Order: sequence, then structure tokens, then C-alpha cells
Amino acid sequence: MLESTPEYYSSLEPFREHFAAGTPILMYHKIGIRPAGARFRGLYVSPRLFAKQMRELKEAGFEAVSLSQALRPARPKASFVLTFDDGFKNVLRNAIEPMRELGFTAIEFIVTNLMGKLNDWDIRDGEVPERLMDEAEVRDWLAAGHEIGSHTRAHSRLTRLSLRDAAEEITASKKRLEDTFGVPIRHFCYPYGDTNPAVEDLVAQAGYETACTTLTGVNTPETPPFGLRRYLARYPSRRIKTIRDGIALWRSR
Repeated sequence: MLESTPEYYSSLEPFREHFAAGTPILMYHKIGIRPAGARFRGLYVSPRLFAKQMRELKEAGFEAVSLSQALRPARPKASFVLTFDDGFKNVLRNAIEPMRELGFTAIEFIVTNLMGKLNDWDIRDGEVPERLMDEAEVRDWLAAGHEIGSHTRAHSRLTRLSLRDAAEEITASKKRLEDTFGVPIRHFCYPYGDTNPAVEDLVAQAGYETACTTLTGVNTPETPPFGLRRYLARYPSRRIKTIRDGIALWRSR
């Protein structure tokens, strides 16, 4: 019988048995030193910790696969998916080299109207500004062998929009990425993990193959493709209540 799994990912050991039951998806946001005044501290992972987490997975025999491969029965037995939300420039600066050294690839979910700008949705909630990748930097990400997906046009909370406006966020962001970068956009990520059956139907109708949530757990061929589960990757802490409260605050924004 599996023991209960932690709510966030910091190191492999507590997850070995759980990861054997399916394909885990790791969720990262910012790869950089946490600045003074950061409100959502758990969304930062230092470059050193990120490299350590990647080496640990590699040494344990894990292979990074794409979201398209994640639910296939024929996927590698020890496999995982690397996802980055929002398109932060510090991911390009600090995560590319550790992944290249280990042969890992990832997907970055892009907020299309904010490329080259700041994390406006965070700043409105009192978070420190961080620069997002511009079009040239997204091209560098693609040239390094990684994928991109859609995270809406403006990091919108989709269930609070009309269905018409939600559909526009979902479809227009896909079209802009495809038109700008000349690659198919197959995967979507719900900002804040905010979704419901109507939103999931819109994502399917827009032609995506999968969509990622912020629910925790591994994925199997039985997992709904528009309800993929992920583990938030972050630094270790003994202050479990603080971690839980911080994650709940971030999801509820």
C-alpha cells in the first residue's frame, strides 16, 4: 500500500514508490535566487537546487518525456515531464544548461500578450516584478530542443470569464504562438489551475491534446487528458503549514 505523498516535490526519495505508479509531471515557475520581498516564495527554485533535482532524477534512471508521450502505455517505465509556467526569463538563463547536460527537455507555457514584459498578474497581487521571455528568447528556448504551450493571453482566471471571453483567451493564444513561431501548439495550462468542465470543453474544442492543472498526483493512461496532475517543485522546508498556506494562497488568487 502506498504511503501518502507529500504535497510538493523537493527530492526524489519520498516519491519513488508513487512515481512507479504512473508518469509524474513536475511544475516549475521561476529558476533563480528568491529576491527580497517575494510574496509567493515557493514559486522560486534556486539554480543550484534545480540542477540537484535534475541530477537526482537522471541518476535514478528517469527519462524526461513530452506531454504527448506522458499518457501512452509505451512510454519509458521511469519517465517524467518537466513543465514551466508563465515564461520567465530566469528559466531560460538558469535551467537550459542543466537540462542540456542531462539530455532533458521541457515545455514552457507562455502568456502570449506579455512576452518581453513583466508578470503583471503577480504584480497586481503585490509580488515583485520579474521579466518574461521575449520572442527572440522563446526562439532560443525552441532552438534548444524544448516545447512551448499556451497559458492564455493574459494569465486569466478562466472560470471568472464569460465562455466567449474564455474561448478567446484559449484560442487566440494558441493562434498567436503558432503564427509567431511556426510550431504546432498542442498543450495548454490553466492559469492558477482554475478550470471546470465548460472550460475543459473549450480547450478540447480549440484543438489542444492536453491541459495541465495544479492538482497533485501521477498520471496514467486513464487520467483525463485535459486534467493532467502535477507536483509543484520547490525548496525543502520543515514549515509544512506555511507551505500549505502559501500554495493555497497562490491557487486562490
